[in-house]
Formats: sequence, structure tokens, C-alpha cells
Amino acid sequence: GYFVYDSKKAGAHTISHLRFGPRPITSTHLIRRASFVGVHQFGFLERFHVLEAAAPGATLLLNAPYGRDEVWGHIPRGVQQQIIDKGLKVYGINAYAVASDTGMGNRINTIMQTCFFAISGVLPPERAIEEIKASIRDTYGKRGEAVVQQNFAAVDAALGQMYRLEVPSQADGSLEVPPTVPAQAPPFVRTVTALIMAGEGDSLPVSRMPVDGTWPSGTTKWEKRNLALEVPVWQPDICIQCGRCVMYCPHAVIRSKVYDESLTAEAPPTFKSMESRWREPELKGKRFTVQVSVEDCTGCGVCVEVCPAKDKSAVGRKAINMEPQPPLREQERENWGFFLSLPNLSRESGIDFTTTKNVQLLPPLFEFHSACAGCGETPYLRLLSQLFGERALIANATGCSSIYGGNLPTTGWTVNEDGRGPAWSNSLFEDNAEFGYGFRLTLNKQGQYARELVQRLRDRIGADLADGLLAPAGNGEADTEAQYRRVTALRQALRGQDDPDALNLLSVADSLLPRSVWAVGGDGWAYDIGYGGLDHVIASGDNINLLVLDTEVYSNTGGQASKATGMGAVAKFAAGGKPTPKKDLGMMAMTYGYVYVAQIAMGANDRQTIRAFLEAESYDGPSLIIAYSTCIAHGINMTKGMDQEKLAVASGHWPLYRFDPRLKAEGKNPLQLDSRAPSVPLSDYIYNESRYRMLTRSDPEAAKRLLAGAQEAVQERWRKYEHLAAMSFAPAAPDESAE
Repeated sequence: GYFVYDSKKAGAHTISHLRFGPRPITSTHLIRRASFVGVHQFGFLERFHVLEAAAPGATLLLNAPYGRDEVWGHIPRGVQQQIIDKGLKVYGINAYAVASDTGMGNRINTIMQTCFFAISGVLPPERAIEEIKASIRDTYGKRGEAVVQQNFAAVDAALGQMYRLEVPSQADGSLEVPPTVPAQAPPFVRTVTALIMAGEGDSLPVSRMPVDGTWPSGTTKWEKRNLALEVPVWQPDICIQCGRCVMYCPHAVIRSKVYDESLTAEAPPTFKSMESRWREPELKGKRFTVQVSVEDCTGCGVCVEVCPAKDKSAVGRKAINMEPQPPLREQERENWGFFLSLPNLSRESGIDFTTTKNVQLLPPLFEFHSACAGCGETPYLRLLSQLFGERALIANATGCSSIYGGNLPTTGWTVNEDGRGPAWSNSLFEDNAEFGYGFRLTLNKQGQYARELVQRLRDRIGADLADGLLAPAGNGEADTEAQYRRVTALRQALRGQDDPDALNLLSVADSLLPRSVWAVGGDGWAYDIGYGGLDHVIASGDNINLLVLDTEVYSNTGGQASKATGMGAVAKFAAGGKPTPKKDLGMMAMTYGYVYVAQIAMGANDRQTIRAFLEAESYDGPSLIIAYSTCIAHGINMTKGMDQEKLAVASGHWPLYRFDPRLKAEGKNPLQLDSRAPSVPLSDYIYNESRYRMLTRSDPEAAKRLLAGAQEAVQERWRKYEHLAAMSFAPAAPDESAE
């Protein structure tokens, strides 16, 4: 076996080169003439040259989400011709339907494996099925007999649902393979990115690579992967405009806008809108639209799960519902293009962006990434990009967030209509906090030098402009935009001047702009491998923000236990359940007294999440946000991830709080508890997850003992926080000795 891996989390394109023989195979090479080709995602027929390696007379197995009589018509004409020219034997199965009917969700590997052995001739089919079922029991036995039987049922159903497709003598399809990227894509995307997207990156000469190592951002918008079989569809007649579907969408494919009604005159016929329901005068009397980019959606269904608006006349119908994607693709592509042409709300409008309802109107600068469908980490990053993206510098620790954040050839970090957006760079596990701290120190030094040069060149650039550039920066969006305009004026004033001071000021002029520095990573970085650096950076007292996306496990490298893993959870290196409680990173940071600390869970309290981000970023000192993030490694239905976040908080496993040192000056307690005392047993939360549940089967006594210990740890931690939050604080007395 040899595997060509794509490191994307969702919709990855992995090619398995498998060779079988009666004698040991010792040579290592890729297959160039394959006797069997299996295509597990039908959409790959439109995106990759999947049949180039197929030998004449080979067998082709398609996972086709269509009826038997419809499959041939959905195969692109060029691929049809390849099938005919090579004389391929074609088999089909709707593996997703089999998986759904047998309780497997969208897991199709067992089904496709069964079909392979049934038609490949590698083993006698009866022997192959026997071995597959033995492997299933060995692999899934610890998860319970129900899981084993689900897989057995999928195997049996696969054999019954697979069929041989009759291949016509002529290619008669109406579908053509679309270009990898559209003609309007930037030149670099067309000549470099597109080739890598098509799997032809090995053909690129080194001379095409960026010489300085930087890579264009905002390129995921050109990579229409069409992964989802079902996508959300908005129902204006039910919508209450709360913004939750936009807020919680892990992939930023759901957007909303408020705009003048006159702009709908050019709208496509299927474009939807409704009257806006905002109290703000600037937004009254306008139209409101929720739009989905169906070609970028992963079909996770989180938006439907969190939607609170229900149709009282139709059970199960909400303001957003899942419907098949293929019939919607063309019309929604046109609707999406029109939606993007509508103006975004000005950040200088004075709108209060502290509520989910209003935040939904801010365009995200992190979009269409390759994280797992339903990822619990990415809504936090999308929110960060909405609130501060155009001035953010992001240091990203290696891990899941670095893979879906900057996985070439495309990156989801993008720019706004003015061409401004986050600067993003990936560092190692162990030094990411210091890496981000380097951004902060560099900006400090460059800013100091720039201000010295502005003073030195004051007469040349004008006193008013110099005073404006040197005035203390405000925190408002209007202040930020005003400084952008002043820096633009400074560049114009210095244009054409070639003396050293003018050239040096031009080189550091951007450091006069407001910047928001963020070090981002997972619990493996923040709690474990990079904790020493994190501690060093928050102890510095400098203005840097740290965001910990806490999945409580090393998600990217296969699910190893970290110090963030909860007591009793099963993970690699904790096969018998982790015997110690979760490390309290937030409490450790609060002991400094001058570090802003917040613990958040968007699914439990979205407004507290927004408030924590705004407070942390506005705090002139170190800030640490610890964000509970659901993960497929938890063994949950990711569609219901936000419900699990609620349970984590309600059980006391994840108390919500904000520790703001600024409150001490007002005589207030800096620790504000934002969640209530535990109201449900810890078992109601943890036994929704297979990482805890599997121990009850493999070692019930250990599970019982660890649950009791974990429950006591939760109660003890809550009592500690409750005590600290109840303490009274007096404002600091003036220092009389200064007289």
C-alpha cells in the first residue's frame, strides 16, 4: 500500500495505491495501470483525473448519490468517453444511503471496502466478508455490540445495494468538466494554485513559487469543492433574524446583509429577502437576506440544529432546513454572486457589535476552510476575523488550526473590500506564544521609530497630519479608519522623496496603524508543549492576545491525552481513562493579577463569547481566552456540538467567566462568573461522548471510580470560583508618599 494524502480535514482527496499478490511484494512504486479504481466521492469526477491510471478493461466502482437509472447522466461527458474508450466495467452504489439506513451516519468506508472485495477478485467474496466482519469486531468491539451490529448491517446491505451499470456505446452526457478555477480568478491562482488543486502540482517549476515564502490569502473562494449532499436553505417566512445560523456556521458559508430595497431590482429570480427587523434607525426600512454558498458548504447541519425559529404549522420545519444540494447548485451560485455584490455594512456606522444579531452583519475574513464538518474550533476564529480581522496579526501554533488555516494550495484567511485582512503565519508547537510575542515587540519598536521620524519630518508632512498620526489611538472603528486615512496621506506626502528619513518612515509607516496581535493554537500547545512560552508571554505584561482552542485532546495527531483532557476520558496514552483532573489553565493565569482571562463556550452563551473577545482585545496588556471546542475526537454527532457545549457548562465541567483586571480600579471584583452552579450531573455530559462512554464497557469499575472523582473535582472547582467571585474589592488608595 502507498497513500497520497491530502491533509485537509473535510473533503480530503486521498489516493490509495494498493497492490495484492500471492507472494510478498517488495518493490515500492505508485500504480500507473490500475485494474480497479474506486471513487468514494462522486464529485471527484468533476475535479480530478480519476481515470487516468485505469487500465483497459479495469473495474470502476462509484459511490453515486443518484438512482441506478440516473448515474450515467450525471457523469461528465469527458469521463463517459474515457469509460467507453477503456472498456471499463462500472459498478455503482449509493453508499451514503446505505450508511444512513444502517445507522452509520455518513461513514462509508466499511461499505466501499465490502464492495471492493465483492468485485475485485482479490479474495473469494465469502472469505472477504468473513474477514471484514472479524476486523469490525476487533476494531469496534470496545464501543459496544450495537456499533458492531451497525457495521455488520452495513456490510450486508452493501452487497444487496451494489449494481452493475450498463455502459452505452456513445458518450451522451450534457455535463462538462468545469475549469478548476473561473477565468476571473487572479493570475497566480490560475497559473499556480489551480494546478495544485487539480493534483498536478508536481508539474510546477520552482520558479513559479513566491520567492519570499509568502502566499496569497483569500484563495479558498476559488476552490468550489461541492462536498455536501445536503445544504441549508433559508425560509424567510419563519426567520426571526437572530443571526445564530451565521454565528455558529463552522465554515462561514452562511452570511447575512441588510441593504436598500432598490438594490433588489437586479436580483436573480430565486433570490430571497425580507423586511429587516432592527431597532437601529440606520437599518430600518431595509431588506434582509440570509444567503448560503452551497458549493462551499460541508453539510454539517449545525445551522439547523441551533436555529430557534420553528414553523408551528409544520413539525420539524425551521427558518433554515437541509435540502439536496445538486438541484440547488446552479441557482444558488447565481444568488451567491449577487449577494456578494451587495454592499457590506460600514464599520463606521456606529452599530453596536456586541450582540449576535448585529455581529452577523460583519463579513468574515476567515472562510471556506478545510476543517472537519461541524468543527467546534472554527466559529471562534471566524468571530475573531469579523471583529478584528483587518488589523490582525496571527501567530498560529502547529495543529488542526494551522492545517485548516493555511493548508496549501489555498488559505481561508482573506481580505475585505479594501484589500485589508489578517496577516497569518504558522509556527511550531513549542514556541508559538513567543513567536506571536515577537510580532508585538517588533510593532512596538517600529512604532516608536516611526513616531520619532514623524516628529523629525513634521515640517515636511504638515503639523496637522503629524499631530493626528501621533495622537493616542482610539478603540473605535471610526478612530481606526481615520488613522488609515492619515497613513495614506503620509505616504502621499513622502512620495518621490529619497532622503534616508523619508524612505525609512515609508518602510515603517504601517506600524502607526492599530494592530491586534493574536497567538492561536490548541490545548496541546497551550497546556502542554508550549505552556512555558505561554507563561513567559503573559508574564511580560505586554499587549498580546492568546486564544486557546481547547478540544481537550491532541486532535491533529490522532487523539493523544493532554493536560486539558478530562478525568476519566479515554485517549491515546490514557487507554484506561485519564486518572487526573483537567489542568486549570485559566486559574493559573489569573494568579498574575494583571492578565485578562476568559473561559468561553459559544454554544452555551454566544453573547458572553463576543463580550470576552471585545474585552480581551481592548485590554492594554496580556489576555488569554480559553474556548471550549467540540471535536470529532470526542465521539459525538458534530451536528449537535453546540448542545454538548451547553451540557459542558451546565454540568460544571466548563464554567464560564471573565477576569478583567481593569475592574479593580473601580473597586469591583475582577472575576465575573457568567454561568450558574452545576445543574445537571457530570454523567449527563460526559456519557454523550464515546471517549468517556467506552470505558464503561471496557472497565466498568474504573469508569465508576473515575466518574466519582471527576464529579468531586467539578464541585470543588466551582466552590473555589464561587468563593473568589464573591470577594469584595476596594479601590486602591492614593499613594501619599508621592508627595
